[in-house]
Amino acid sequence: MLRLSRFADYGILLTGRMSREPDAVHSAVALAAATGLPAPTASKVLARLARHGVLESVRGKNGGFRLLRAAREVSAEDIIAAVDGPIALTMCLEEDAECGVASFCPSRSNLQRINEAVRDALRKVTLEELAAPAFPAFAPGDGGAARADRAPRGAV
Repeated sequence: MLRLSRFADYGILLTGRMSREPDAVHSAVALAAATGLPAPTASKVLARLARHGVLESVRGKNGGFRLLRAAREVSAEDIIAAVDGPIALTMCLEEDAECGVASFCPSRSNLQRINEAVRDALRKVTLEELAAPAFPAFAPGDGGAARADRAPRGAV
């Protein structure tokens, strides 16, 4: 089963929250409170994102973190790879992996194709898209078309 790690999920949550105020400097404590994450966990994830160029760390009394690029320029792959390391479906696809059967493994090239398709899909999803509300808010004058009670059965 393919599944994001908790930290990758938290990275998306934190950067999504930051994208609402992209020019602001966000403290780890304030982001933790806004997202419901424990402050030490938020700090750890934010530090990883800063180390890998997704965020900028700002020192000083009013320090914290801010996005280095616009949300439309940050991909899901950027966030996940910053938090978890390079995306690899199997150990043999990791950059420095040593596998005793790699030279004659019949599955490796197909696994590489699948891995690249997953990475490509993650590259195409931006933080801007990830941070957008799942359902559009009700807009006056739209006749209630955006209301959740008008969504298809099972969608809410």
